[in-house]
Amino acid sequence: MNPVQINFQKAHFITSAPSLKQCPDDTGAEVAFAGRSNAGKSSALNTLAQQNKLARTSKTPGRTQLINFFEIQAGIRIVDLPGYGFAKVPDRMKREWQKNMSEYLEERQSLKALVLVMDIRHPLSEFDVMMCDWANDVQMPVHILLTKSDKLKRGPAQSTRLQVQKSLQHMGDLLSVQTFSSLKKEGVDVLQKQVSAFLSQADEGEATED
Repeated sequence: MNPVQINFQKAHFITSAPSLKQCPDDTGAEVAFAGRSNAGKSSALNTLAQQNKLARTSKTPGRTQLINFFEIQAGIRIVDLPGYGFAKVPDRMKREWQKNMSEYLEERQSLKALVLVMDIRHPLSEFDVMMCDWANDVQMPVHILLTKSDKLKRGPAQSTRLQVQKSLQHMGDLLSVQTFSSLKKEGVDVLQKQVSAFLSQADEGEATED
């Protein structure tokens, strides 16, 4: 079966959910974007969709406090998960965010893959490693997006990509890694192809089950 042709420019906001119970119906397929609050996740989503204001960006890390859903076409969604790490909020609220995100990751049946966003200058934080370990345990595909690659020269950027791949080589075929720059629009085609592949594989699996 040929991959589904995903037109990410059609992505539009549908709802924000504070917890799993408020999420849209658990049908179809979705790919979730996760990462530390300052990793450039919202900018990556906007660049993917070729829209300036799809996901909110802010100079204050941690503004994404809800699970935000964007529909591309019927039953096909991308999801912006709450950023983790630098948000200046009470610990109680951070624990609540973490609980809600854990429930979403563990129980959401329509979740087919994760895009884990990391600043290329600070990859594999404790949170990043924890997410990869969880994904490996449940056999969830992970695509690592090393953002802000324009901050490094090409050689060091590729070296970092190879180091990340080596550190997570135990994940095997579940893992893919790329460099990415929202500023210079570098790596957009690679990201679009990978997310499309995740959603297409999900579509194929559902068709096979029927």
